[in-house]
Amino acid sequence: QVQLVESGGGLVQAGGSLRLSCAASGIGFSINAMGWYRRAPGKQRELVARINGSGSRSYADSVRGRLTISRDFAKNTVYLQMNSLRPEDTAVYYCNRDPPLPTSWGPGTQVTVSS
Repeated sequence: QVQLVESGGGLVQAGGSLRLSCAASGIGFSINAMGWYRRAPGKQRELVARINGSGSRSYADSVRGRLTISRDFAKNTVYLQMNSLRPEDTAVYYCNRDPPLPTSWGPGTQVTVSS
């Protein structure tokens, strides 16, 4: 059974930092690419960061240079280090495979950036 549990969100001022974590199980963590997605109010969910099994990373243009994705195979956990946060980064953040398993979204973690 697939389980994805995100944590680490919160309220932060613009320019601040957060580190998100996602504990994954039942998802073939070691062989699949993993991604961090976000859904901002009134917008569709979008992929913002991706990491494959060999460690290759890619980012959405809006976050490149500010967000860093990483993974720990021993812990089946994927992380998102978020620096220089902006109000437009406010969203619920989710992890999933890339491409995502449509029926396996976790609850997400809320990130709110105040100006």
